[in-house]
Amino acid sequence: MTSSKISIIPGKIHNSPAQQYPGPRQSLEQGRWVKLICGASYQDLTAIRNLALVYTLVGVNCIDLAADPAVVRVAQEGIGVALSLAHSPAHQLERFERLSEPPWLMVSLNDGEDPHFRKAQFDPQKCPPDCPRPCALVCPAWAIANSSDDVASTGVWAEKCYGCGRCVPICPRGIITTYSHQATVASLLPWLESGQIAALEIHTQVGHSEQFQQLWQNLQPVLPQLQAIAISCPYHGQAVQYLQSIANWLGQLTIPLIWQTDGRPMSGDIGRGTTHLCLHYADQVLKSDLPGFVQLAGGTNGHTITKLNDDNLWVHGKKSIVNGVAFGGGARALIAPVLQEAEARQKDPLAPIHLEDYPDLLQRAIALAQSLVQPWKTRPTMVD
Repeated sequence: MTSSKISIIPGKIHNSPAQQYPGPRQSLEQGRWVKLICGASYQDLTAIRNLALVYTLVGVNCIDLAADPAVVRVAQEGIGVALSLAHSPAHQLERFERLSEPPWLMVSLNDGEDPHFRKAQFDPQKCPPDCPRPCALVCPAWAIANSSDDVASTGVWAEKCYGCGRCVPICPRGIITTYSHQATVASLLPWLESGQIAALEIHTQVGHSEQFQQLWQNLQPVLPQLQAIAISCPYHGQAVQYLQSIANWLGQLTIPLIWQTDGRPMSGDIGRGTTHLCLHYADQVLKSDLPGFVQLAGGTNGHTITKLNDDNLWVHGKKSIVNGVAFGGGARALIAPVLQEAEARQKDPLAPIHLEDYPDLLQRAIALAQSLVQPWKTRPTMVD
């Protein structure tokens, strides 16, 4: 497969030479699957819409979202705009020949307490005026104001917070706490029945055997509507044994089963070192010969594929490969400065920010996103 680069020409975005990436199922089978994680608790509608727009244009296969109707709606809107731009010469965007199928939408469920399903909060009245607010400095989602004069009633803008928890231990007064929520199968039924959701991800962890089995039982009526199911479990010394137990409970499935090796959850934006644990975890899962596909997550970023190739983890024997990757914090942080610039240019502060209204910024965001996604889309695998 030839390399594809964006030519920087003022006012237009070129994809040269044009190429078409396969759809979600085929990408998974080829080892070129890429998922964008918006976050199980992330509800910043403007950011999600523009993330869906940009990453659809660069060929992601799946977008992972919070189980929230408004979040699903804006993600669909972003995908729709991307498809419209990709197949029309209008709006100063030349045709992208890379979208064979739109990305699947995936929503997450949890079988109990899980950091992906929490948000931070604090009483701003208890925060002294002279506090240096280190919480705001470490927040990757800009969910905490730098100034006490501009802060949410709960201290944190809930829609922006995705539960990373970095603010909790750094608070000088120790006043930041977290609260959790749990998505239910019943809340997903309308989307599944209408075909708006293609896949589900179950967040579980070692010690949740009973909770997982109960959730799986509740999912039986909706499984026929799904294109894929993913199991996400944070790394633990007994994680592989726990996943083997899950595989036995699931039995033979008629849809793809994806094992998400969540090495260091919600840390991909921190630095290159965060990627090591998810690779180690994937290595263990591959060697265990679990049925299904293996997808990296938890600390993934632009360094992941380099480390993957350096460690020769891309193939084990004749059958097992790392089938793909999910990017969360790393993908969001990459284009966050572009979204901030679009916000600064916006004349009406109450109007929604649509990145396609700023062709130069859209072009820049696509180039950045493509630098993260394309190495996975063009990687050599056993199918070559």
